[in-house]
Amino acid sequence: MTSVLIVDDDPLITRFVGRGLRAAGYSTTVADNARTGRELALSGEFDVVLLDLVLGDGDGFGVLRELRARRSRLPVLVMTGHPAERDVVDVLDGGADDYLVKPFRFEELLARLRVRLRRDDGATGSRLVAGDLELDLLTRRATVGGHDVDLTSREFGLLETFLRHPDQVLSRAQLLSRVWGYSFDPTSNVVNVYIAALRQKIGPERIETVRGAGYRLVGSRQASHPA
Repeated sequence: MTSVLIVDDDPLITRFVGRGLRAAGYSTTVADNARTGRELALSGEFDVVLLDLVLGDGDGFGVLRELRARRSRLPVLVMTGHPAERDVVDVLDGGADDYLVKPFRFEELLARLRVRLRRDDGATGSRLVAGDLELDLLTRRATVGGHDVDLTSREFGLLETFLRHPDQVLSRAQLLSRVWGYSFDPTSNVVNVYIAALRQKIGPERIETVRGAGYRLVGSRQASHPA
């Protein structure tokens, strides 16, 4: 399980981000000050850090600078409120891998984490394949049996999520978190609606309903091919 260190002294942010990440299948640890954040980040126990720039006992720049001074390659996503252009440049030049401006949509945070972690896994593939079903992540093209299928952005994200979790049952809550970023009430039927639409486009037999648990892409053994 991917471990995320959240370094932020705002309890509203840490609760919101932590709850969403755990629902999406990540483990989380919170540090509410620079000293603890620095120690935990250097412990080697985490896969990625979400770092606020403004902390009660220091600033995120200091934590970031020390990580890079010690040659740590731990991915760091900086969270900041309404930065000046100079701040953004300094953050990236200082070794941050990416940054998010508060307030941000949780869906965007998940997307940036996925991109960052895929790069650090050394993934060179740009296509996801299950049988004759294929997604090209660079061109955003979907094909079934060699024929193009026109998918909306949400449908593409939904199918990508299934392909990234081969033979795994995904609950409605997990799909809401990963595709919609908790933008919708989990009691709504938005997942059901999009599953039905996706089934119409790729074939109803490809997505299995697992009663009381969620959905699974049938025969979803995943392959990743280089571009």
